[in-house]
Amino acid sequence: MGAEMVTTRRDGEVCIVRLQREGKLNALSEQMAAQLIAALGSDDVTGSRVVVLAGSPKAFSAGADLTEFTDPSPEETIRYYRGPGRIWELLPELPQPSIAAISGWAIGGGLELALSADLRVADETARFGLPEVSLGILPSAGGMSRLVRLLGTARAKQLILLGERFDAAQALEMGLVAQVVAAGDAEAAALRLAGTLAAQPPLALQVTRTLIDRSDDVPLAASIELEKLAQGMLSMSSDAYRAE
Repeated sequence: MGAEMVTTRRDGEVCIVRLQREGKLNALSEQMAAQLIAALGSDDVTGSRVVVLAGSPKAFSAGADLTEFTDPSPEETIRYYRGPGRIWELLPELPQPSIAAISGWAIGGGLELALSADLRVADETARFGLPEVSLGILPSAGGMSRLVRLLGTARAKQLILLGERFDAAQALEMGLVAQVVAAGDAEAAALRLAGTLAAQPPLALQVTRTLIDRSDDVPLAASIELEKLAQGMLSMSSDAYRAE
């Protein structure tokens, strides 16, 4: 059996999923990605109301383990993204919201993984970047698309084409992270946010999150109509507020 590179732990209604390949700065090898996929399908995660994804003090994740990419063939690329490379799509597909707690490096695929969470909290040690273009490739795990939607085309081009590194304060100014906290406090801050989310009515939280995620995919008028339909559904749920 391989080393345990991903663990899960329940804290009430919150599940903490931890990357722990510290010697490699949590670089996502195929084995580690497979363990993370399994963790996100575990009872700890499926039974929770919020997921917090955390790394180690030195690195949230330094990205995909490029030492494993020895065969650049189209067939191998397809195999990878249908297998362990699915990991970058799984957080958005969870029914419950997710928060990335970021300390140290969040580079390349590590930043893309953080971008796939609903919210991000960083401590003062966090450092970010998408260096793929300088390596002759591109951010292909959602980094380009999510960064454009989060920050806009001009800022996304600046960060991706130039491969700029930036710190936690800059990430906050851009709107990439929701909070910046003292060194070592990212996970605690993420858990506080998770507690607030877990206290929300679950159906309203799930439906609202889904509509926000889909709002860029449809015209404005259609998005507003979807809001009205969702409101009609939620108003009939047992969690909905009713005046006495």
